[in-house]
Amino acid sequence: MEVKNERSLRNCVEFVEPDSIADEVGIQPGDRLISINGIAVNDIIEYRFLIADESILVLMEKANGEQWEIEVEKEYDDDLGILFHNQLLGCAHHCKNKCLFCFVDQLPKGMRKTLYFKDDDSRLSFLQGNFVTLTNIEEEEIERIIRYRISPINVSVHTTDPELRVKMLKNPKAGNLLPLMKRFADAGIEMSCQIVLIPGMNDGTHLDRTIHDLAELHPAVHSIAIVPIGLTKHRDGLTELRGFRESEAAEFLDQLSRYQEECLERFQTKFVFAGDEFYLLAKRDLPRAEHYEDFDMLEDGVGMISKFVQEFMEASDSYQESPAKERQEFLLATGTLMEAIMQRVAKILMEKKPHISVEVIAVKNQFFGSSITVSGLLTGQDIFAQVQDKVKGKTLLLPENVLKTGEAVFLDDMLLEDLKARLNTDIIIMENDGNQFFRFF
Repeated sequence: MEVKNERSLRNCVEFVEPDSIADEVGIQPGDRLISINGIAVNDIIEYRFLIADESILVLMEKANGEQWEIEVEKEYDDDLGILFHNQLLGCAHHCKNKCLFCFVDQLPKGMRKTLYFKDDDSRLSFLQGNFVTLTNIEEEEIERIIRYRISPINVSVHTTDPELRVKMLKNPKAGNLLPLMKRFADAGIEMSCQIVLIPGMNDGTHLDRTIHDLAELHPAVHSIAIVPIGLTKHRDGLTELRGFRESEAAEFLDQLSRYQEECLERFQTKFVFAGDEFYLLAKRDLPRAEHYEDFDMLEDGVGMISKFVQEFMEASDSYQESPAKERQEFLLATGTLMEAIMQRVAKILMEKKPHISVEVIAVKNQFFGSSITVSGLLTGQDIFAQVQDKVKGKTLLLPENVLKTGEAVFLDDMLLEDLKARLNTDIIIMENDGNQFFRFF
């Protein structure tokens, strides 16, 4: 049904999972949640907290204005099976920082509006794994996090030096980080931390201090991911910054290794991990998959390549040669960061499966600039321009992270179907799973 006004959108049900509790009690898309156990539901955190019981009383308003009071008996952790039009049941908190390294500030004009929205919302950290700086948070929300035990929270730390953090985030509240994190730790809130490392700014002795301070909060601070700064070519009017040189990346990895040894002895975990890009920048071999323990920071690009390679090699090693198949030719597009890795993968594939041909092309990022090397920031227009002369007679393979999650659209709003039509070829989106990748062919 169509929802026509802002009031009806508030707490409005968009989808009911078939055979769920909500489906069984007659809740339908277009119904509006009024309260649970007599308490008005202001956001998704309150909703999650209030439904965590074996017996709840749900008040719903139907599309015709009729109100239904529904008694629900369920297991303590069972979900009702409702998706709301607004996932947060309220507005996302806008980031008030002016971070020196903010990627959103480095976007060119003319992209879709949602890409320019900078959130800094603890609810999105809990629900989606977004990182938050904890600078755009009021006392009421801090108390709610503690009261409702919202955990885990992903924290963008960058540095624990108060003066330096204020400088990096350009927010006077940024220096209050450690006391707030200690408060969360005392309340049993688990935190994962991220550090965007900038050469000559928060590395070296500043990084020593940051890791030491966060280690003192272990086990509440579960792990730290350190990733290099990403710089696009669209930085007019922004602070002059630069990326890591090979020698600096190597020096950082040596520093990190010492901390990992100390933490392993102290906590039985390496605790702090580097993004894959650091190893490639330093021209060092990537660690084996077991180095990354439980792969806690995959979404940050920490251990992603090693995990993929391990899965791929396990599938390759267990492969039994099959009867001859029809010849197939593929063009595999990737970011420049993964070019060497995927060349080796393609070579093994063709040795194991002689009926296929896999040509790897590293798409240079003209849209954001050549310093951006990951496939997740490739645009449809760059892919089209650089594969059009090579793809004839081949099937184009693209990594899944070139598309918006859940939608077949690239960062520059080009649709996947439009790229297929312009190239006049089949395009297959490949999951970031080495086992499935090998078995696809």
